Parts: sequence; C-alpha cells; structure tokens
Amino acid sequence: MKRRLLALFGFATGVLAGSVVLRRQFGKRRDRVEVYFDDGAMVSYVDGAAEASPLLEAARNALDAAR
Repeated sequence: MKRRLLALFGFATGVLAGSVVLRRQFGKRRDRVEVYFDDGAMVSYVDGAAEASPLLEAARNALDAAR
C-alpha cells in the first residue's frame, strides 16, 4: 500500500514538473497592449497585430526613456 502511494506521488510530481518545464519552453511571452475605455471595455492587441505596432513602439520608447 505504501509503495503504491509513493509511486502515485512520484508520478504526480513528475507530471507537475513536466508541465512547468513545457510551459516555460513553449509559453513565450509576447508583448501586448491593452487599451481601456471609459465605458469599462478593454481591447488587447498582441505583438504582430497591425493595430499594435504604433502603440508598442511608443510604449517601448517610453520604457527605454524611463530606464
């Protein structure tokens, strides 16, 4: 009984560690711009979208100037 529980715990730990590794390798962070409106609406543009290009460029310039 103890051996079975230990094996199950080891398997679960391996699955959890594997998911963390995969998420870090394949979950690349992409820059995005979130635009909030007065009515509470929000639009999110990811890097590569035509609408995001001028906004991301301005945001990157502002962050570079702040550093």
